[in-house]
Amino acid sequence: MSSGPEFLTATTSKTPLFDGNDLQPGTHVTGVGAFTPEMQEIDVNTIKRARVIVDSREACMAEAGDIIKTNAHIEAELGDIVNGKYPGRNNNEEITFFKSVGLAAQDAAAAAAVLARAEVQRLGTMVEMD
Repeated sequence: MSSGPEFLTATTSKTPLFDGNDLQPGTHVTGVGAFTPEMQEIDVNTIKRARVIVDSREACMAEAGDIIKTNAHIEAELGDIVNGKYPGRNNNEEITFFKSVGLAAQDAAAAAAVLARAEVQRLGTMVEMD
């Protein structure tokens, strides 16, 4: 499914980086910065216009200034979409926002998937560590 532009923010900004009213239909924004309650990369206009998906509701409500400061309505967690419990993008015009504060379990799962694929393709070098 095609969509509009994609943006990734990864800063320690305390003020929003852009005005969400300027986003085109179909835009996707991913925010991985603003990982404390005082920080904020994403403005309230983006939050109001977008479907908000997070890596963890609990973690984002405690840590993510983008979510806390805008009183964002979180529609789903990423795991709900991956497991088919919640739809991803509903149409090409929809604006979506994914907020990630980082979860060790998701990092470990991603690393395991990459390792498994590398082993099948016989890629990489085994390093012995004492």
